[in-house]
Amino acid sequence: MLVVALAVAALCPAQVAYKVRLTNREGNRVVELPAERYVAAVLAGESSVFRSEEALRAMAVAARTYAARLRGRHAAEGYDFCATTHCQRMDLQGITPQLESAARATQGELVWFEGKPALAVYTRDCGGETESVQQVWPAIQAPYLMARADAFCTRHGVSQWSWSARPEEIAAALRASQLNTPDGLRRILVAERTDSGRAKRLELIGRDHQAAISAGSFRFAVGRDLGWNTLRSDRYKIESDEGRINFRGAGEGHGLGLCQHGADEMGLEGKTYREILAFYFPGTVVARTGAGFDWKQMAGEGVTVFSTNPDRDRAVLRQTETLNRSLAGQFGWPPPRVVIRVYPDVEAFRNATGEPGWVAAHTTGQQIDLQPVVVLQSRGILTQTLRHELLHVAIEQQAAPGLPVWFREGVVEYLSGREKNTANLKFASDADLQQRQDKRRAQAGYAAAQSRTAALVRRYGEDTVLGWLRRGLPAEVRNSSASSAPTNSR
Repeated sequence: MLVVALAVAALCPAQVAYKVRLTNREGNRVVELPAERYVAAVLAGESSVFRSEEALRAMAVAARTYAARLRGRHAAEGYDFCATTHCQRMDLQGITPQLESAARATQGELVWFEGKPALAVYTRDCGGETESVQQVWPAIQAPYLMARADAFCTRHGVSQWSWSARPEEIAAALRASQLNTPDGLRRILVAERTDSGRAKRLELIGRDHQAAISAGSFRFAVGRDLGWNTLRSDRYKIESDEGRINFRGAGEGHGLGLCQHGADEMGLEGKTYREILAFYFPGTVVARTGAGFDWKQMAGEGVTVFSTNPDRDRAVLRQTETLNRSLAGQFGWPPPRVVIRVYPDVEAFRNATGEPGWVAAHTTGQQIDLQPVVVLQSRGILTQTLRHELLHVAIEQQAAPGLPVWFREGVVEYLSGREKNTANLKFASDADLQQRQDKRRAQAGYAAAQSRTAALVRRYGEDTVLGWLRRGLPAEVRNSSASSAPTNSR
């Protein structure tokens, strides 16, 4: 482990978890949920009436991607998401084996666009045409959220709805949201529509003057004060009659992204969840790791480096080749063949590996995922990180099955030559080394594993201890108390 910026081998995938505030009905408390449990709970809250298994899987990927993209939406309040439709509606009590199966079948998969999780939003019923993101959130660049006809949604007809209210009821709802509302509201006109035909801007006609308002703000204010089953979408016509304002519309929700009604129909017609996601998020890729990067390959002696900027990252290839030869000569091991992916930014690295930003690299087998070179160089740990990860690759190639994580990690730390003052350190469990929620706990765990390994070397000799990598730990070491503190005595 690197204490400055933790570099670890992925002996066990990092466990992503989300902090969610439950509703008042569920106690209004914050709970921490593993990612796949959260996804299953969102399926229970958002998609429990789906008839198609493939549509459920598509929704699981969309919900998981939404969470990865918008994690920390309520960070100022101490949690990631609320359990309502403001984020994603979640129902822990409604999880069924079918919903758990949909989450498990797509475990870890996200919708990616240019190396980052897409804004995988969804709507209940698009009414036959999805909306463009520019019409709803103009500041967001998401070309895969476009207006397009959706014949699947209307395969069995358009879902119609109607709602009416007295002008004074609507005016009171608007004022409750502190929206500009003319006195003596009489009529409402659609002043501008989006390309998909939804209301974009409204004119409120009062007794003496009129005011303009966005259709989105209008729908939110009415829904919050008069109920969310009133204006179900922005696709409507308005008429005034006998002292009431009447809305007749189609669809439900903002119309962006995946249409749940259409997705369910696609699944029933034999489309796979990947085909469903490709239809609603065109130009994206479904994968478990960062996808959509424009990777360029640089090949050397036993080392292959993938980078989005070869001119900037060419030093990684040269340094890795040099370090590989040096380690092979020092320890008498054959130089391992390695593949390194240098991510263009910290966010892309985190998204692809599931690691927090304080982890410098992530190694699985012969592949090393690396934070941006400029970040590691600014911390002065590029060479240190590469050497550390190469040791991981070499040791994992030799490690006997079932060898404890603490020993494999401890050997890497010992061979890295950075023995520390570890007085009073408690022995680290494998769980300490594999968790990523608590940086200090992880750092202390790696330091303790290194210290215990160094103590074993002093007692048995380096050749013997390194030989255990292939043979496995002897019984006297394997059965020693996990709670005993490492000794520094000779």
